[in-house]
Amino acid sequence: MKAQVLLPKIFNYPFTYESNKRGNVGDFVEVPFGTKKEIGIIWKNNHLEPKNIKIKNIKRFVKYSINKKLVNFIEWFSTYNMVSVGLVLKMVIGDSDKFFKDKDEILVEKKTKIKRFKLNSEQSEAIKFLEKENRKFDVSVLQGVTGSGKTIVYFERVKEIIRKKKQALILLPEIFLTNDFKSRFEDFFGFEPAIWHSKITPKKKRIIWKGIISNKIKVVIGARSALLLPFKKLGIIVVDEEHDTSYKQDSGVIYNARDMAISRANFERIPIHLITSIPSIETFNNIQNKKYRHFKITKRFENFPLPETRIVNLNIGRIKNKFISEETIEEVQAYLNNGDQVLFFINRRGYAPYLICKKCGSKQVCNNCSLYLTFHKLKDKAVCHHCSFEKNINIKCEVEKNCDFIMYGPGVEKIYEEVKTIFPKKKVDIFSSDYLKTKEKEKILFQKINEKKIDILIGTQMISKGFNFPKLNCIVVIDADFSGRGYDLRTTEKNIQLYHQLSGRAGRFSSKSLIIYQSLTPQDVTLNELIKNKSEELLKNELNLRKKNNLPPFIRLIAIIISSNTMSLSLQGAREIKVKLSKIKDIDVLGPVDSPLAKVKKKFRSRLLVRFSNRFLMQKKITNVLNRLKISSKIKLTVDVDPINFA
Repeated sequence: MKAQVLLPKIFNYPFTYESNKRGNVGDFVEVPFGTKKEIGIIWKNNHLEPKNIKIKNIKRFVKYSINKKLVNFIEWFSTYNMVSVGLVLKMVIGDSDKFFKDKDEILVEKKTKIKRFKLNSEQSEAIKFLEKENRKFDVSVLQGVTGSGKTIVYFERVKEIIRKKKQALILLPEIFLTNDFKSRFEDFFGFEPAIWHSKITPKKKRIIWKGIISNKIKVVIGARSALLLPFKKLGIIVVDEEHDTSYKQDSGVIYNARDMAISRANFERIPIHLITSIPSIETFNNIQNKKYRHFKITKRFENFPLPETRIVNLNIGRIKNKFISEETIEEVQAYLNNGDQVLFFINRRGYAPYLICKKCGSKQVCNNCSLYLTFHKLKDKAVCHHCSFEKNINIKCEVEKNCDFIMYGPGVEKIYEEVKTIFPKKKVDIFSSDYLKTKEKEKILFQKINEKKIDILIGTQMISKGFNFPKLNCIVVIDADFSGRGYDLRTTEKNIQLYHQLSGRAGRFSSKSLIIYQSLTPQDVTLNELIKNKSEELLKNELNLRKKNNLPPFIRLIAIIISSNTMSLSLQGAREIKVKLSKIKDIDVLGPVDSPLAKVKKKFRSRLLVRFSNRFLMQKKITNVLNRLKISSKIKLTVDVDPINFA
């Protein structure tokens, strides 16, 4: 008896094996492959069998299996994202050694004390709304101002799913959110959830994976990769902060976890809840078109008001070479005198993003990428934020001795230095990924914040995502100018979401709070509309602009990045590919152009952009053309379906 077996490798097809036992699609088997043994899955028997080749035998059946719904989702995921089906399977089953280590301990649910949460009327209405479509596929959006208690609402939904002996998946955009979120989960449910992300140990991954496929683990909290876990009885998916662009994986297998979560819910025939304070433009469009159900919580949990807002004109009253205005300092001092915590927000890591020698004019650019180096005082080095290249700045000058660098623009480290000078008696700390690289550091910082052992925080974008600091009542946005790089389609949308999220960190337990926007363009329309809390009008304007310019979500885009050791080769390859793709009916092929980031990790990059109507799914046709290409081995192709930016 013959069986098709899909292996977790780059291949886009299964291999044929002999079996003395009838297996079902989705069964795990061990098979010989080359000189090694591999774990694979029995696949659909709709592929051609090889001729004149000796067919090997399946060694044994492994005790696990995945269901038909997940098999179908794997195939669809592969087609939509234009990636081999074997690589998608690898995301599902990970490293095969997990199947042989049977002595792994079982994940035991550690019981904790349950706290009682009383729901207000809006939260109760939200739960009723979400429960309406409980037994079938349904996309519902729960939107609420920050601090409105959205998390408790969907916790109630998850509790109901667990009671029905089904499993729940809660997706979060960043692994940094999981520890803070975990403690809130334990307070509500009384047990520890399984947490899944790239930083957990291989042993922990094996234990959790086995618990999920055997239906012993009921709730998983995870980052993007948790979406592909082999749930046995998945009953609900929750995507928290659905608007966050971190759901887009931009290396390896490129995909948008939010969009794929909606697709998986469709294949599983289960409800999915998208949670947000300001929806993504795609979600907003689907709400407008009545494709998604929508419920909005308009008030904070205990009716605490949203922060007051103030725009500070940086053209007036700012001391030269300083980034915090006198007006801002006065406002901040009043809150510090009141015993409140203050956050200075600057979305730039390091000390200074540009270094230019004032004698010879040389700029510090990455050796591997066409990107300026950022000086980090913590390391005393200039660092590339794209490839992590580092460089000492004691550099021989073309004029005399060593270069004398002027450091342009502020990063968190420079603002930290300035704040320490202005408020020398206050305890100041930095909230940035460079400073929170271990769980222990993260835990200590949270503890210090909650115990009021920190007066002032200097933070980057990661602080805007879901953290809950009770005494934080004043936020200063150092640079609130709505400028964006031309290759980022979503600059306006991201800024609306970022500043809305950020303002929600202040005054969650206070009747008086303030967010200050320092700006060189205080009359900016978007900024002024935002502080009036008119985000819906801003999103409508953005949608109209997208429609007028024939941009997503009104059409589909696929970016094809062609990289090579030389610029001429990448451009030549792009031109040849365009000729082939242009033969496909109903698509436009734009380009080729040099990427805005023309060089990354020593590779020169050219781009093509394929544009087509939402009515068509053109991925299969494009994949077929790309698979038939005969291009130089010196060229690498990267395909990005539904690109978020165009770097």
